[in-house]
Amino acid sequence: MITDFVELISQAKARSEAKVAVAAAHDKEVLEAVGMAQAEGMGRFVLVGDEAQVNAMAAEIGLDLSGVEIVHEPDPAQAARKAVAKVSSGEAGILMKGLVPTADFLRAVLDKEIGLRTNRLLSHVAVFKNPRYDRMIYLTDGAMNIAPTLEQKVQIIQNAVDVAHRLGNAEPKVACVAAVETVNPDMPETIEAAALAKMSDRKQIKGCIVDGPLGLDNAVSMESARHKGVGGPVAGRADILLAPDIAAGNVIYKTMVYFGDVDTAAVIAGARAPVVLTSRSDSPRARMLSLALAIVAS
Repeated sequence: MITDFVELISQAKARSEAKVAVAAAHDKEVLEAVGMAQAEGMGRFVLVGDEAQVNAMAAEIGLDLSGVEIVHEPDPAQAARKAVAKVSSGEAGILMKGLVPTADFLRAVLDKEIGLRTNRLLSHVAVFKNPRYDRMIYLTDGAMNIAPTLEQKVQIIQNAVDVAHRLGNAEPKVACVAAVETVNPDMPETIEAAALAKMSDRKQIKGCIVDGPLGLDNAVSMESARHKGVGGPVAGRADILLAPDIAAGNVIYKTMVYFGDVDTAAVIAGARAPVVLTSRSDSPRARMLSLALAIVAS
């Protein structure tokens, strides 16, 4: 089981044949991440975007593009479509967003003719490594689904579980996070958490153990779980944190980054191939780690 980003990068380097199509690659931060990935020996790249701008930005940051395929397409929306088509045709196995509006990028991903849609919901899966813990912590969904229904939460869990499986965690423990660890009729997320736990018991959710509601503290801290008298196989041992909605998930994610100062990576799961859709504020290192995650998850 991969337990830190050093191991993740090592696994990604072992898959040197993995090819990444970058949509609207004329983006300095994305090219910096590509350069970091190349320096680590991770994957191959096809850059779809304004060729003159790509070359100028690469020269500015000292990125050697010899041997890198560049597809000239100055229009960002069309660049997204061409990058998606590279993946859907099998020419590449991973998709990465560059300087293109998220709406245009996702429109291409979900296109009925050339897109990467499946029968599953798309969801955001973030991975953190805090030195206090002996494992990777996964968080979902802090970027895609605003107020997921119970049925959507099942799919969101399954997407995160699939990513965890790819990283060697054969049976991840999933905590349905809420403000309290007891069912409260005035807090619908606690009722849904209890339903998800029961669905897991009855094998309606596979490949993992789900419990909830759990507070964030007693989901990851054995001491907190003991102190509050919260038992079960997930309490204090959670691998995956299921946020009740996008607001909670996004706040947890940004708190980890800006207050916790921990390494992070993220992918969009549920499509036919992993999708790297990073925030404009993400560092080049976070983008590079996201590429490593996508390569290993592909």
